[in-house]
Amino acid sequence: MIKALFPKLRIVGRDNVIRVLGDEEQMAKFESNVENMRKHILKFNSLKAEDILDIVNGQKTQDEIPEGVVVYSVSGRPVKARSANQQKLIDTYFHNDMVFAVGPAGTGKTYLSIALAVKALKEKAIKKIVLSRPAVEAGEKLGFLPGDMKDKIDPYLQPLYDALEDMIPAARLQDLMEKHVIQIAPLAFMRGRTLSDAVVILDEAQNTTPAQIRMFLTRMGWNTKMIITGDLTQVDLPREQSCGLREALNILEGIDGIGVVRLNKKDIVRHKLVTRIVNAYEAYDRERKTKNNSNNESINKD
Repeated sequence: MIKALFPKLRIVGRDNVIRVLGDEEQMAKFESNVENMRKHILKFNSLKAEDILDIVNGQKTQDEIPEGVVVYSVSGRPVKARSANQQKLIDTYFHNDMVFAVGPAGTGKTYLSIALAVKALKEKAIKKIVLSRPAVEAGEKLGFLPGDMKDKIDPYLQPLYDALEDMIPAARLQDLMEKHVIQIAPLAFMRGRTLSDAVVILDEAQNTTPAQIRMFLTRMGWNTKMIITGDLTQVDLPREQSCGLREALNILEGIDGIGVVRLNKKDIVRHKLVTRIVNAYEAYDRERKTKNNSNNESINKD
């Protein structure tokens, strides 16, 4: 199709190299159009026949028309806010250097945060993305998992890999990870580092201790944005251990440069059953709390 659009040029494709012979002015136009196609693929992760026609004719492609899109998935699907609070998260990110995104499962906290980081990397606003999670056991023991330390830790980080794989083509993602442009590591590996020119995301922050989250927040360097996500209803810490995310919110909310976004069950974008499950557990928790309070009152009267 590209050859047909440039009939005066001799065009030969070999692997990832295109060789062109012909009039210099035509070759310059061809080079400019191919560069625009390359940029289109980097941004939208797809290149359709109609996109090629639009680019060659100097028009905007259909992908460029929609507003509010953060990035495009590898399948070409636009990633954007799907609720008012998700849009608030995006706006808060652009107006603050540190953002706390707190809400129940399925509200898109992690996915949207990683989309914002990928956008910044593609636009060369930063040099690297650093993703971290506390490796806290949710009813399972690390020691019983097979393999070395990396094999034991990777299952905890899999949701971060999943989101990245949805937004960056596999070969490109592998290359970025090998070059440490994208880094995924347990929270314990953050100690002693200063993170500059980066978007740094701490996921599942409700499972951090006060000391851990304090250590993480002080890793911030120049030209860095931090996003801290968590769900205060799903704390897997031992009962006697304080929740670092809850303490950090109490201490830091209201400080200039730090934004807090609270998502709720109305923002859940997973299967409709997730909303029903969240509602059922909330009702159960309220009932249990009421029962415990009435039992305590009875004991006090006795």
